[in-house]
Amino acid sequence: MTANFAPVSPGYWTPTLESAPLAPSAALRSLKSPLFVVAPPSGEPYALYTSGQAYFGPQPPAQGLPLLAYAPPLSPQNLGSASFKREYGLKYACLSGSMANGIASESLVIAMARAGMLGFFGSAGLWPEEVSRHIHSLRSQLGNLPFGCNLIHSPSDPQLEMATAQLFIEQGVTLLEASAYLGLTPALLAYRYKGLRRQSDGSLYAPHRLLAKVSRLEVARKFLSPPPPEMISALVEQGLLTPAEGQLASLLPPASGLTAEADSGGHTDNRPALGLLPSILELRNQIQKEYGWTVPVGLAGGIAVPQAAAAAFMMGAAYVMTGSINQACLESGSSPVVREMLAKATPADVTMAPAADMFEMGVNVQVLKWGTMFPVRAKKLYEVYRSYPNWEAVPANLQSQIEREILRSTFAQAWESTKAFFTKRDPRQIERAQRDPKHLMALVFRSYLGQASRWANSGLPERRADYQIWCGPAMGSFNEWTKGTFLEDVKERHADLAALNILVGACVELRAALLNNQGIELPAHWSHYAPLPYSQLATYL
Repeated sequence: MTANFAPVSPGYWTPTLESAPLAPSAALRSLKSPLFVVAPPSGEPYALYTSGQAYFGPQPPAQGLPLLAYAPPLSPQNLGSASFKREYGLKYACLSGSMANGIASESLVIAMARAGMLGFFGSAGLWPEEVSRHIHSLRSQLGNLPFGCNLIHSPSDPQLEMATAQLFIEQGVTLLEASAYLGLTPALLAYRYKGLRRQSDGSLYAPHRLLAKVSRLEVARKFLSPPPPEMISALVEQGLLTPAEGQLASLLPPASGLTAEADSGGHTDNRPALGLLPSILELRNQIQKEYGWTVPVGLAGGIAVPQAAAAAFMMGAAYVMTGSINQACLESGSSPVVREMLAKATPADVTMAPAADMFEMGVNVQVLKWGTMFPVRAKKLYEVYRSYPNWEAVPANLQSQIEREILRSTFAQAWESTKAFFTKRDPRQIERAQRDPKHLMALVFRSYLGQASRWANSGLPERRADYQIWCGPAMGSFNEWTKGTFLEDVKERHADLAALNILVGACVELRAALLNNQGIELPAHWSHYAPLPYSQLATYL
C-alpha cells in the first residue's frame, strides 16, 4: 500500500495587478524574482507566479490562495560565501585554477577578473624570469582587479620553490594558490608570514594569502593548524623572517583558505567530492573551535556543469573552482589542436600517468587518454625505472623500443639534452646522476614527461602521439552538457562565459531543488538550463 502525502502549505498568496502564471521553466529562470507555487481555484495541481504577496501563517487573507511552496530570488552573485567575496574583491564565488606551464594563461586570468571572478596564473613549470614578466604584464592590464599565481610543491627542487616564493614576495604578489603539497615547506611559510604584523587596533595584518589545494585530511590539518615552531625558527635564523614575524606566526594558520580538490586533472587523489568536501569542512570546524580562526573552504574537481556547482554550494562550499574545462577554452595557453581533442572527450576518456615533477616518488597525474599515446608510454618508462638499476641493465630489445618510439633518439643523446637543461636549472641533479645511475635514468625519463606537456601546449605536429594533456572527467561532463548548444563549438568557448553559465544554471537547479524539497516535484526537463551567449546571459547577472 502506498501512502500519498500532500505538501504542507506554509501560508497563502494573493495576486497583484501584474500577476500572471508562468510556464515552470520560465518561472525557474526568473532569478531576480521570488517564485510562488500556489493552488489555483481552477483545480490544477499548482500554478507558478513571480509576483504577488505571500502571507505566512494560519489565517488566510481575503482572496488568498494556498501557497504550496516558495523560492526567494537567487542571483549568481549570492552563491557562496559573502565574506570570502568581500575579502577577495569578487562579484562571484568562482575561481579558475592554476594549470601549470602557463596553460592558465594571462588571457584566462584577465577574462576571469574582468567578469568579477578570480583566476590564478599557471606559473608552475616556468622560469622565474618568465614568471616575473607575466606578473608585470598582468598588473599593467588588470590594475586593481584581483589575480593570483601558483606555487607548486617541488620536492626534487626545494631551492627553486624557495626562489619562486621569494620572487612573489619581491614582486608584491599578495595571493598564491599552493598546489600538490604533501605537507608544509619552508617556501610556503616564508611567503605566508613575511610582512605579518600587528596593526594599531591590535589585529593581525598579513599581506600574503594562500589558498591551498588539498585532498587529504592529514594535509588539510597541517594547513589549518599553527605552523611547526621548528620551521619558523629556522626561517628566522636564515633571515627569511624577522623575529617579530616569527613570534606572530603561531597566531595565523598557514592557509588563508582551503580548496578541497576532488577528482581533477593533473595532480589528484581521485577523491569523490561528496565525501571529500564534508570531511574537510568538519575538520575545519573542529580546528576553528580550537583556535578561533576562520578559514573558508571551496571545492575544485568536477565543477563543469550547473548541477555540480549547485551541489558544492549546497554542501557549504565558500566558492567553486574550475579547472579542466578552462584548458579547452580560447583563453588557455594550450594549442588549438589540444582544445579540439578535449572538446571530444567523454567522462571516461581520462587515466592516470606518472608525474614529471614527482616521478621517483611514484606520484601520478590525471591526463587525457583519447588521441594520445602518452599515458601508455609514460607508464612504460616508470615500469622500466622501477625494474632496473640503470639504463645499461635494461634488455636490448626494450632499450631499442624506448629509443625508437618514445625518446626518438639514443639514450646517450637524450641524456646530453637533459644534462643541458639541468645545467641551467639545477646542476646538483647532474652531480647526483653521476653518482647514481638510476637517478640519471630517472632524469632522462622525466625529461620526456616534462616535454610532453610543452609539445601539447605548442601543438607540435610530429609529437602529437606524445601529448600530455592534464584532464579530469569533468571535461567530458562539460562536453555532454554543451552538446547541441553554441558552446559545443570550441571557437565559442570562453572561460568566463563557461563559468558564468555554470553559476546561472546552478541557481536554476537550486531553485528547482528547493521546490522539490517542499513537495513540488517538477518534471526534470523544466529545470534543465542550456548555456547562453553573453548577450542573453546578461539578463541573469
